[in-house]
Amino acid sequence: MATAPAAADTTTTRDWAAEVRRLAAERDAVILAHNYQRPEIQDVADHTGDSLALSRLAAEVDANTIVFCGVHFMAETAKILSPEKTVLLPDLNAGCSLADTITAEDVRAWRAEHPGAVVVAYVNTSAAVKAETDICCTSSNAADVIRSVPEDQEILFLPDQFLGAHVKRVTGRDNIHVWMGECHVHAGIDGHTLRERVAAEPDAELYVHPECGCATSALYLVGSGAVPEDRVKVLSTGGMLSAAEESSAGKVLVATETGMLHQLRGANPSTAFEPVNSRAECHYMKMITADKLLATLHKGTGEILVDEETAARARRAVERMVAIGTPSRGGE
Repeated sequence: MATAPAAADTTTTRDWAAEVRRLAAERDAVILAHNYQRPEIQDVADHTGDSLALSRLAAEVDANTIVFCGVHFMAETAKILSPEKTVLLPDLNAGCSLADTITAEDVRAWRAEHPGAVVVAYVNTSAAVKAETDICCTSSNAADVIRSVPEDQEILFLPDQFLGAHVKRVTGRDNIHVWMGECHVHAGIDGHTLRERVAAEPDAELYVHPECGCATSALYLVGSGAVPEDRVKVLSTGGMLSAAEESSAGKVLVATETGMLHQLRGANPSTAFEPVNSRAECHYMKMITADKLLATLHKGTGEILVDEETAARARRAVERMVAIGTPSRGGE
């Protein structure tokens, strides 16, 4: 088997990529990579994007096998939408701190406390949690999903407290109860760090993911006049990529996991994209390595299984969201 690429070793990288593609063809596999993956994983993948967009794409491609370079709940979502296909995750221990903040039992207990409430789940949740909810959402269509619920009906929004606060703010709905979960990486991109970076780069534009702990601070900076409104954008990862392609800014500060910078820089080389917090790296995402991808393709290891009942119930929650409408670039 080809050796995994070392940093700056273009020959090794080229040989490794060729072997990956050869094995993928042998296995009739398509390789999907999330925006937060390592650069070499993104570059060798057939498709790169956010988790929902990739899962929907997985259901449309002809390949019999999906190799999902991401974290566990993402591969589960792909399996839910493509039950007839084999879905492989190069490291089954690649979890998610946000998804881990709530269980199916938690949802059932919370629902019992609020009979008649509509449960809205961010797609960054396990299959078991999706199966207990009424409808899913992404970060870019969460407000539309909330607006689809009658105004007099209570809503239980889970699991991300920062996205929940953002949705309450933009919809003006005060009958939304928000689960107090968070992504440890996005929570670490806090308001203090944001204010320091903005002060140091007064002419830069700002892209902020609504999962970030600094999203409220970003809007405060706009409201106080510290930063012009047209320079601050609260965006999903897909929204960031679209904005980057059209940007004429000299520099953009990006508040999300640092893996996103690889896609943004590729989309617009003339703009300097820099992280708000250079330490905002998800170790779960980085568990998918060149060696592990090669081993999965070679041996077929890391298969994701979701029982039929759970998958069917979770699929309904996702399909209800799709019926409302999802952005062309997904929306995580």
